[in-house]
Amino acid sequence: MTPDGTSALDQLDLLIVGAGFGGLCMLTKARAMGLSARVLEASPSVGGTWYANRYPGARVDIQSLEYSFSFSETLQQEWQWTERYASQPELLRYANHVADRFDLRSGISLNTRVTTACFDDADQRWEVGSTGEDGEAQIWHARFVVLACGPLSTPNTPAFPGLETFAGPVLHTAAWPHAPVDFDGRHVGVIGTGSSAVQVIPRIAQQAAASVTVFQRTAAYVVPAHNGPLDPVQEARVKADYQGFRARNRQMRTGFGSDLPMNPSSALTTSPEERDAAFEARWDAGGFPLLWTFGDLMTDLQSNALVAEFVRGKIRRAVHDPATAALLSPHQPIGCKRLCVADDYYETFNRPNVHLVDVSKQPIEAITPGGLRTGGREHTFDMLVLATGFDAVTGTLMRLDLRGRGGLRIQDKWRCGPLNYLGLTVAGFPNLFNIAGAGSAAAFTSVILSIEHHVDWIAECVAWLDSQGHATIEATDEAESAWVAHVNAVAAQTVFLSCNSWYLGANIPGKPRVFMPLAGGFPAYAERCKAVADRGYEGFSLGAPEGQKKAIALTPD
Repeated sequence: MTPDGTSALDQLDLLIVGAGFGGLCMLTKARAMGLSARVLEASPSVGGTWYANRYPGARVDIQSLEYSFSFSETLQQEWQWTERYASQPELLRYANHVADRFDLRSGISLNTRVTTACFDDADQRWEVGSTGEDGEAQIWHARFVVLACGPLSTPNTPAFPGLETFAGPVLHTAAWPHAPVDFDGRHVGVIGTGSSAVQVIPRIAQQAAASVTVFQRTAAYVVPAHNGPLDPVQEARVKADYQGFRARNRQMRTGFGSDLPMNPSSALTTSPEERDAAFEARWDAGGFPLLWTFGDLMTDLQSNALVAEFVRGKIRRAVHDPATAALLSPHQPIGCKRLCVADDYYETFNRPNVHLVDVSKQPIEAITPGGLRTGGREHTFDMLVLATGFDAVTGTLMRLDLRGRGGLRIQDKWRCGPLNYLGLTVAGFPNLFNIAGAGSAAAFTSVILSIEHHVDWIAECVAWLDSQGHATIEATDEAESAWVAHVNAVAAQTVFLSCNSWYLGANIPGKPRVFMPLAGGFPAYAERCKAVADRGYEGFSLGAPEGQKKAIALTPD
């Protein structure tokens, strides 16, 4: 026991919240540094979002060879992906393999939910409360807390009137049952047409559902994945120079896609024939690279309109019924909401058992025992699927009793939006780091790349603090304000502010409408984070063990 009555196991260097890819990576790094660390995970398994999101058709929208860890050459050589875009079961197997391969399980407490996290000003440590599977409460003390909750970890269930009265099963794509769901002979209603919906709807329709009725508020741009077995020739080529492949990806704005880099030319100055041929080539390749066919597609609305119309043309050719094709054709700029990557979505609406209902002008009035009412009309079904996404980026933290200096609550700090510095830290919350959070570039990258970047930055920061004899690190208000202004200024130069999206929190009633991720690209973001560290962690206040503080002022760019 320690003098304060707690066990040594509860006195940690790092306490990590979440055992998804972020938590696994942080624990691996902490152990390599000789730091004491523990991961607390509410679920009964590692895997994070790939444990919870197990709906039929769930898979990653970035190619498997890129959506994977690079910190171990042995790992990336020995693991063999089976598909171009890995499915949820394979991603969960990968997470479990990582946990076993690096002997991480002894440092992970599963079925353990963090309930409180409070910074003790006197001890300059975090006190974290958790509840285990048996309801037993435990208190942990740690020098640093790393939040690896993930930006998409809190499901959004809209408060539809009457939802509790529905007589049949209600399923959410982000909290799918573990037991197989039998759709045979079922009449299924699906609310939502985002990234999860475009994957699950074709699968439900294929699984002998008697009918599938899709309720759409906003049509989605869906580009093909062209998924299939991973090409062994491509795999061998990448693995022959995996380090070079990763390095080239890190020079991409998105952190992936270096095989199809951005064309810096303008779509507006390219001939129509050449432009359409370029769009067609990217469509045939599949995935996100369509958005960087030309350099100005995401910054110029006129250029953006050209690729948007190209996709609408694809929709008109894929969907037989003109009226249905028109409803499925989006009108917002392409990419201002997250682009969806899936196969067979539009073609699914040619099936006789699939129906589309537009609720953009006549919103859902109520869920009824036998279905749903909109526009005064009752639509009947006996199973309801909510593909309504997440309270993204901030939802998990805003539901946590998280308190910084002087008892400052995160709910009060973020009342008007997620203030932060570098997307990694929050003023008033010393020694607290957030992986892939608001203000970082993670939402527009391969998130595993961003996770590794954040983990490395955090690890180097902790090592530097220890070498310099500093007990605490905390963003200054000045640095935080300047960073949030920078995030907003970058977003204003893009098409991202041209529509409502989860990037803005627009899918959650009452959530502040603030653009949360950084849209400036991974290379510039990584360089800025490095510069901050190289300048002695400018923009941070550093505390000595006895509580003295020293602020490192910002250097004008």
